[in-house]
Amino acid sequence: MDIAYVVTTVLAAAAALLAAGIDVVRAEWVRTNMRAYGVPQSWLTPLAVVKAVGGAGLLVGLAVPPIAVAAAAGLVGYFVGAVVTVVRARQYTHIGYPLPYLALAAASLGLSVAA
Repeated sequence: MDIAYVVTTVLAAAAALLAAGIDVVRAEWVRTNMRAYGVPQSWLTPLAVVKAVGGAGLLVGLAVPPIAVAAAAGLVGYFVGAVVTVVRARQYTHIGYPLPYLALAAASLGLSVAA
């Protein structure tokens, strides 16, 4: 297994799990941003679950490669949606929040497909 793939995947998983944890504790800044984006606060838990399942899937995927591809693809889709949501809300200064997560998920996807 390629070292770059493992490191990228573990970082992407940790980032997704951290983001899920932040949603679960409902940090005030997250709730403020969600209001600004027009996302109902009731969506925080389901969105956290999606991120947590994606992060866990990346880790499981280190042993079962097809799961890694599915988890990474799901996270890429999720974070593309996050970027679209931020842009749609015209909160351009917030675009830096979902982009690193998207980059990690995309790198993990690319490396998992290449492996």
